[in-house]
Amino acid sequence: MYIDGVFSGGGIKGFALVGAYQVIEEKGFQFKRVAGTSAGAIIAALIAAQYTSEEIYHMLDELNLEKFLDERRGFLPLPSPLTKWLFLYWRLGLYKGNELERWMEEKLRVKGLKTFSDLPPQTLRVVASDLTNGRMVILPDDLIHYDIDPLSFSIAKAIRMSCSLPYFFEPVKLKSNSETSIFVDGGVLSNFPIWLFDKDNIKKVRPVLGVKLSHRIMDRPKNKINNAIQMYEALFTTMKDAHDARFISRKHIRNIIFIPTEGVLATEFILTNKKKKALLEVGRTCANQFFKQWSY
Repeated sequence: MYIDGVFSGGGIKGFALVGAYQVIEEKGFQFKRVAGTSAGAIIAALIAAQYTSEEIYHMLDELNLEKFLDERRGFLPLPSPLTKWLFLYWRLGLYKGNELERWMEEKLRVKGLKTFSDLPPQTLRVVASDLTNGRMVILPDDLIHYDIDPLSFSIAKAIRMSCSLPYFFEPVKLKSNSETSIFVDGGVLSNFPIWLFDKDNIKKVRPVLGVKLSHRIMDRPKNKINNAIQMYEALFTTMKDAHDARFISRKHIRNIIFIPTEGVLATEFILTNKKKKALLEVGRTCANQFFKQWSY
């Protein structure tokens, strides 16, 4: 049976999304259209490229995640905290993000994909945040506002834009005529864009299933704020989730697999095999529990 799917962001915790995808496949569902933000954009793109859940898990499991931490070379002979912070100040991120884009290009090329013209229309959409103009951007659709042909745009570049975690990865810069726009992680404005496929008062083309790396909204633990760092974490979490939490109604909740993933940081790129398997299993467990009651 064909369904549409939406995958939330969550950084390295995205291994849990793969576990949920395994169960979705086992239940006989196939995705016609997919959307996602950040880590969810990566999974959505690989699904759109017709990779199975097992193939996705093995390619991620075999990948040295530290490869994505591509620092710029400084003017000093050895790396130092000073050069690192200078790059953060001038380049707006600790890591370039080029390796992530190259990896995506390689995996998509295997399936004959390079630009959005290589996919059926509306098959894949991802969210990015345009800080220059202060707006949420749906890729590839909204590229027309930047005088860019959506169909000629690189899928891998779009995924990188959606994954550019502020201050961690350098933002992506797009030039349009004489203006340069700076894009960062789509999770800043919408970490779970289920509204792309499931809108009130509009009849759905097919069932929509969401996979979200968080507690159910009413079960979400409160943020502990005892110092400035905890306040920043709470600020960023609230900023990521507020838009989506306001949109998700009781009607939407029954179509969402919620996967709590405490104990793993979104930027924990040195992830043990034990944690990888634990994330996969929690995704599988939550998905199996969900399908016991899902009526589409």
